[in-house]
Amino acid sequence: MNLDNLKSLFTDNGCKKIYIKKLSPNDNSKNQVYLGGNWDILNIFPLSEIIAEEAGDWEKERFKAKLNFAWITDEGEISQAPKSQLILYPKYPEVRFSGFLQGCKNSPSELMANRLEGRILFLSIASNGTVLGYVSSSDSVVSREFVALNLPTEHGIFSIINLPTIANNKAILLKELKRIHNLGWIDSKRLHKNGDILPCNASNCGGYTLEAELGISANGYSEPDFMGWEIKQFGVSKCHLTNSKAITLMTPEPTGGFYKEEGGIEFVLKYGYDDKKGRPDRKNFGGTHFVNKKHHLTSLELKIIGFDSDAKKIRNANGCVTLIDEHGNQAASWSFASLLKHWNKKHNQACYVPSLLDKEATRKYSYCKNITLGVGTDFQLYLNQLALGNIYYDPGIKVENISTKPKLKPRSQFRIKSRHIGSLYDKNEIVDVSEI
Repeated sequence: MNLDNLKSLFTDNGCKKIYIKKLSPNDNSKNQVYLGGNWDILNIFPLSEIIAEEAGDWEKERFKAKLNFAWITDEGEISQAPKSQLILYPKYPEVRFSGFLQGCKNSPSELMANRLEGRILFLSIASNGTVLGYVSSSDSVVSREFVALNLPTEHGIFSIINLPTIANNKAILLKELKRIHNLGWIDSKRLHKNGDILPCNASNCGGYTLEAELGISANGYSEPDFMGWEIKQFGVSKCHLTNSKAITLMTPEPTGGFYKEEGGIEFVLKYGYDDKKGRPDRKNFGGTHFVNKKHHLTSLELKIIGFDSDAKKIRNANGCVTLIDEHGNQAASWSFASLLKHWNKKHNQACYVPSLLDKEATRKYSYCKNITLGVGTDFQLYLNQLALGNIYYDPGIKVENISTKPKLKPRSQFRIKSRHIGSLYDKNEIVDVSEI
């Protein structure tokens, strides 16, 4: 095995980047492998499930995230390691890799079960979502060739090798946004999953129209939209007025509380209010709910349980974001584990595009030239902005036909004013696509 052969094996499995870490003696199966001092590593590797593990002592609180992981052998074979997982420790914070030898028939146990100097760990993501790993000893050809490259660390503790098949996704995205900007006014539309272009006449058609131009069909899947980038459109009155507009970050349904236990219809009937426009047989649940403030229409107060806003750290892995009623009951709640998976999966790379609306004759949109790119995020950054009141819960839930056959339209959404977007990412930049 040499470095070129290893790169070819990763490429043959559809990998685009290799993440490399020089292992310390402590990086082994007994002590786990240290993967970073924050949680942005979750943005790299696809996770199938995240669960909270409560320990009684907050210093031992942790999340466990299942990882579909396999080792590449020197013969180029793929050997599954079914017990692999990432363990997230909120106290420090840090992420460690464990279980990578258990149940694996051809694991590199001699290298990963012992305290050895100079080992190098190579990780990448195959096209089927499997995380592939290879480890080399200090005196191997692979290690010597890699050390000779003298690569800097680019993503936390990792050095990165881009494989020949990788496209410059950022450049492709910006080129597409320039093309869309140059189109001027575009008829409102949405792209059906079967490829048909359909008319769109709702208030949220600005996003659908942009996605249709990018070839993205309307769906509810929690995956980035365009070549690894999450696309967020938001309306403005003028292209230079972008600092005070509300942007929807995510729309997760509650995972606990009265809403989960009794259903959305019962939730709205109990905590909602009569339609403000006087439409009969209908109740709504809406309004901007900020942390630690009672809402005047719903009488509910948004709380974060298990997060230390002073230290900006999670203290309770089983914590949640919740709506509390006047009697101290949880009307609805979102567990940290569910929000964590949703947030990091979609928001590692995000692109925010302002747009103009013309609806005098037919609904049309024009997309502004200055877009914002955010790269690298951490769920605790999200919770901190929620605690500060910069992110808020702004639902638009309704129940119609109450007296006959009640029909629920769920719409739970967390939003942020555009001027606070930069606080959610490690790197931010504003790009004028007209100059590309």
